Amino acid sequence: MSTSPTTPETRSRRAFPQQSCDPFLEPRRENCPWCGSARLRTRVRASDPLRHRPGTFAVDQCRDCAHAFQNPRLTAEGFAFFHRDVYERELEEFTGRVLSAAAVRRRHRATARKLSALAEPESWLDVGTGHAGFPEAAKEFFPYTSFDGLDPTARVQQAQLAERVEEAHLGYLATPGTAARLYARYDVVSMFRHVEHTPDPRAELRAALTVLRPGGHLVVEVPDPRCVFAALLGRWWLPYGQPRHLHLLPLANLRAELETLGCTILVTDRHAPHIPYDLSGALTLASARRPLLRLATAPLQPAATALDHVLAPLARRTPFSNAYRIVARKPAR
Repeated sequence: MSTSPTTPETRSRRAFPQQSCDPFLEPRRENCPWCGSARLRTRVRASDPLRHRPGTFAVDQCRDCAHAFQNPRLTAEGFAFFHRDVYERELEEFTGRVLSAAAVRRRHRATARKLSALAEPESWLDVGTGHAGFPEAAKEFFPYTSFDGLDPTARVQQAQLAERVEEAHLGYLATPGTAARLYARYDVVSMFRHVEHTPDPRAELRAALTVLRPGGHLVVEVPDPRCVFAALLGRWWLPYGQPRHLHLLPLANLRAELETLGCTILVTDRHAPHIPYDLSGALTLASARRPLLRLATAPLQPAATALDHVLAPLARRTPFSNAYRIVARKPAR
């Protein structure tokens, strides 16, 4: 049986596989963006539930540090596309099938109440604020605090017009010039479900500490990729959030990074951040692209939601918790 001759060209193709010409995707990484290990495994493949484009998006996980990340990752153009305002509106409609606006407001209020143990801050920056639902709820518990918002979409400017934040900043903290412009302006910086959207989580965390005053507090809440529901539900686990979630950080990694940056970890909470939406979210995802299936499963949605809430007290206290929150203090000097 004849074989094709090995040439420099074929050797090159083997060492560097041809990449997709998709302008929305970067070349695939062969190592972990967090620790550099080459020991990767594909954890899940998921499609865009809003059907803006065909194809699937892969989430790989490092076998050494457990960091999970989109691979190949969206380009800047692709990420901008999936964050357009029209997409945001459709996304809000989609998530509204899982979490009602009233439920979201209750969560914001409960989070603000939990954080009211912090000393009364003069200024607070909510990063990834969206429509600034959290600052609006937090004003009840921090009446003398000035809240500003930062978001990669125009929603933050709309929030400023609605007077939910005093200043609106567009982009990311790690955007060149942003952190320097806001240097040491804030007593508290909060990042609720934001870090997973950032191209470089480490850069975003460093920028957050840059805009904090000495002794200020950083609040970070993210989905937990080590949640048992993630393993059980696979691509139907809502926090995978493809294609918009670029990184999913295990608790140990985020904690170690903040300590490396000199922070003191004050609170690690896996209880309050848990959102009871794993089963109802999976049902919504599974039927999102199939109108007939959505119609057929509509009667099951209330039952799935009810079961999520019944299981929540147990889930919050076990590895089934789907998120965690860290409160860290920047060094005073």
